Amino acid sequence: MRALIYAADDDSSLRSLLEMFLSDAGFDAKTFPTGDALLAAFRERPCDLAILDVMMPGTDGIAVCKKLREASTVPVVLLTARDSEIDYAAAFHSGSDDYVIKPFRPSLLVMKIKALLRRTRPEGGENAVERLSFGDLSFDAGLRQARCGAGELPLTPTELRLLAHLLRRGGQAVSRDELLGAVWGYGCQVETRVADETVRRLRNKLAEAGSRSEVRTVWGFGYRLSEGGDSA
Repeated sequence: MRALIYAADDDSSLRSLLEMFLSDAGFDAKTFPTGDALLAAFRERPCDLAILDVMMPGTDGIAVCKKLREASTVPVVLLTARDSEIDYAAAFHSGSDDYVIKPFRPSLLVMKIKALLRRTRPEGGENAVERLSFGDLSFDAGLRQARCGAGELPLTPTELRLLAHLLRRGGQAVSRDELLGAVWGYGCQVETRVADETVRRLRNKLAEAGSRSEVRTVWGFGYRLSEGGDSA
């Protein structure tokens, strides 16, 4: 079945371009001039992935992403014409999975969409019964669920996949480039800060859950899981 993708942007020419490229890439695409229209459509029929322009009339893309996150873990890609630390932080605080800076190559957007859909769909084979643990953290691939002690962690699909990869490596250091390939499905040739921002979100959620485990930075390399009290 073809994946259904919703995209909201107030630029009609960009909407037409998105529909063309997404259809050519094998997706069912439906575009909207506002985020509010996309939200209304999502309530009637949820999509498999949403693309949101950050700056739109009415409810902006970041606010729409937050509303989607309240009801769903659907993958979200934000489009932004601005390139600043504040925009990156706002994008990922909203719970988005990735972002693309305008102007962009449609092939780059399609690549990111395909990677997102691959990693958010149920995995078969051996991974379907995979169970991992480290410290007070655990992950069940069959249930697609992570827990801290007895409580479930409220993670997005991206955060869940990130934690699962770190759990597979135990306390070993994982390079940032490895995370981009294993979790996001693309390598370091694609300029992105998604790994750093998603790690930050995961850290916050582990802290809010009272976990004794944490994600530590290995300076100049990447990250590793650590139990409280172990040496850096």
